[in-house]
Formats: sequence, structure tokens, C-alpha cells
Amino acid sequence: MYAVIESGGKQYRVSPGDVVKLEKIDVPVGEEVVFEQVLLVKNDQTIVGNPLVAGAKVLGEVVEQGKGKKIIVFKYKRRKGYRKKRGHRQLYTAVKIKEIKLETEQKQESKEQVE
Repeated sequence: MYAVIESGGKQYRVSPGDVVKLEKIDVPVGEEVVFEQVLLVKNDQTIVGNPLVAGAKVLGEVVEQGKGKKIIVFKYKRRKGYRKKRGHRQLYTAVKIKEIKLETEQKQESKEQVE
């Protein structure tokens, strides 16, 4: 089972047990985070959202808050004496995916039990 979620303007394919590095989320380490912007869920069948899957949630736990590798940004114009050198380290949040919940399955099961 896997899902495609959207976080920080990017899309990620996640499965239970995966550790994913996302754009920084202001949640302390050890806290639970819920992703409600689920674009696709693949179980026995594929459920594609329009644009989001109704009743789908992905639960995860924040494992780490950190900085990525340093990149060098160098701007240069020839023969003009123009040079700029800058470094950048992108902040990230590592999240361990716990489970993928689908509300529609639970509602269908409860309706079948009542009948």
C-alpha cells in the first residue's frame, strides 16, 4: 500500500515505515503529523483524487529537524569584475510514515455490519 501526498509544494510517494525528508514543518521532534492532502492511494485498487482523495489521511511522526548538504551558488559575468559566491543549506524535516487511513473503507465496512 502506498500514497502520494503533497507537502511544501512537492509531491512524495510514501508507504508505511518509510522515512521521508520534507520541506521544513514547524512540529517538534517526536510529535505526530497528519497529511490530509492525499492525491492518490494504491491498495488492492487505485484511488485517484480529483484533486484530493476524500477521507484519506497519512499519519507520520517527526524523526528529525535538520539542514541539508551545502550548495554553492556562484554568479559571474565575464570581463565585468562581477562575482558573487553564496552558500545555502535547505532546512528539512524527516518524517517516518506510520499508516495510511482511508475513511471510505471504514464507512463501507460499518454499513455492511449494520445490515
